[in-house]
Amino acid sequence: MKRPRPEASPVPLDDALSPLSLKRVGIDTYRENVAYLHRDCDLYRAEGFQALSKVEVRANGRWILASLNVVDDPAIVDCQQLGLSEDAFASLAVGEGQPVSVSQAEPPASIPALHRKINGERLTRQDYRDIVQDIADLRYSKIELTAFVVACDLGELDREEIYYLSDAMCRVGRRLDWHEHPVVDKHCIGGIPGNRTSMLVVPIVAAHGLLCPKTSSRAITSPAGTADTMEVLANVDLPFDALAEIVRTHRGCLAWGGTSQLSPADDVLISVERPLSIDSPGQMVASILSKKLAAGSTHLLLDIPVGPHAKVRSMPEARRLRKLFEFVAARMGLTLDVVITDGSQPIGAGIGPVLEARDVMRVLTNHPDAPMDLRQKSLRLAGRMLEFDPDVRGGDGFGIARDILDSGRALERMQAIIAAQGARPFDLDSPPLAPHRFEVLAPAAGVVIGIDNLKLARIARLAGAPKAAGAGVDLAVGLGDAVQAGQRLYTVYAAFRNELALAHQASERDSGFVLGDRDRLTRLNVEM
Repeated sequence: MKRPRPEASPVPLDDALSPLSLKRVGIDTYRENVAYLHRDCDLYRAEGFQALSKVEVRANGRWILASLNVVDDPAIVDCQQLGLSEDAFASLAVGEGQPVSVSQAEPPASIPALHRKINGERLTRQDYRDIVQDIADLRYSKIELTAFVVACDLGELDREEIYYLSDAMCRVGRRLDWHEHPVVDKHCIGGIPGNRTSMLVVPIVAAHGLLCPKTSSRAITSPAGTADTMEVLANVDLPFDALAEIVRTHRGCLAWGGTSQLSPADDVLISVERPLSIDSPGQMVASILSKKLAAGSTHLLLDIPVGPHAKVRSMPEARRLRKLFEFVAARMGLTLDVVITDGSQPIGAGIGPVLEARDVMRVLTNHPDAPMDLRQKSLRLAGRMLEFDPDVRGGDGFGIARDILDSGRALERMQAIIAAQGARPFDLDSPPLAPHRFEVLAPAAGVVIGIDNLKLARIARLAGAPKAAGAGVDLAVGLGDAVQAGQRLYTVYAAFRNELALAHQASERDSGFVLGDRDRLTRLNVEM
């Protein structure tokens, strides 16, 4: 059960101190509430506030917790004002100029459990529930969040602890019930550029009749997420009630999950994990499974790509991760099918929102230039998902998925979902690519024996993706292809000349492509 929020303590403002005036400070603090108080403010001096301490801000019957920043510049806030960052201002939902009161916040009740985890102790189920509730209520500072993430990473949570964490994250926030069975979903653990299979799997599965409410994240460290790519074609930022109606009508959706309040503690933890590049197995399992269960899924297909430049580098590592997912999913009552796939190179030709949307629509329209690797992988995954249907025999799913795609039924369903979410103009034959570009050419003749996913993703991000939807990398060749000296390996698109220059410098240092002979490629494949 969700622990009720404690009542706010009385605001310790002296009668001589007037409430402060609320000011919106235009600073994006990314999922952290930050308050700004002038150093010479009477309240600051009376209460002895310290920078980075937690404060409670109340106005018009509403309240939030925020980390305090102390400023000396009256242009930010003067002595009669309290400033709030963009996230905090939106959370408090009170207009500028309204009177606000401020008090020191009580420390989170779960801090003793956090200290035990830092010391390497094994925590109980209740400990994780308390910690996750405090995280979701934004009671933890960034320092405390970082301590928890690092402690869980270094301590390597055991299987039971991962289950406790997953269960706690699922219980906090909204939990959906679609009142039918099965409710299917698909997730990839990430790390592979392109790989926009969800945008093909969802319309195929929905056209068959299975319910597939797909909410996805935006890219944080990658050149595009599913939500970024779908946003090229349709609106993805939808109120939950509208989204639910789309799912019930069309049996599927492709939307951003940021406003749905599904496992909200996960979104807070991700804001710390990503900058630290921490993605431990335990935290990965808890993040993915808690989100899917909160979304009402009963059956999940999980894609684990394996490759030298993927998140998972070897088959033994993939098998260990699969067993961990299967253990926790079984404890939580979720039917799970894990597929281990080839992660040795990008999937599809495009890396970046517009380029990936182009690839998806080419596959859906059976275009002659459709990337076959994206088509085949999507059909394989869709086929496995269709076999969640009790009326589909094992092994028949791929053929059914292929028929749905080839017949145009998947395209029709995708067009219906796009229209329902709010279609945006998109010309498949002339996609809105960024205006500046350069080509990366093969320095010598040879065979492509290696492609570094991480380097290509970084080049695409330096070019401006995903913020500039038309920026990214358009691949011309793949693993095993023979190339001549001077032949195009890929084209980079950028919205601005400075981003073009940064991407160009990175590609000159390392293009991400390794050329060699076919015998060496064979040896590398054997080693994998």
